[in-house]
Amino acid sequence: MSEQTYAPHRSRVVAGLLALFFGALGLHKFYLGYFGAGLMMMGMSLVLGILSFGISAGAMAVIGIVEGVIYLTRTPEDFEMLYVRDRREWF
Repeated sequence: MSEQTYAPHRSRVVAGLLALFFGALGLHKFYLGYFGAGLMMMGMSLVLGILSFGISAGAMAVIGIVEGVIYLTRTPEDFEMLYVRDRREWF
């Protein structure tokens, strides 16, 4: 008897839209269950964004947009395999 871990289904469209519109805050990372990466993106945007006059927040927004486009252009099967089952956090 093999034991499998349960991985809840996540919508690539929801993840992609969260990344496009709220990518600087890392909301798409929280949605996918990557809490460490989400906190890192949020911290880079909020804390370091203030200290760098918005430069790091802009960088996080660009990363969010790139990840959103990647999520939306993947097939549902590829998205499910890479980002839900294999837990690939970045790109």
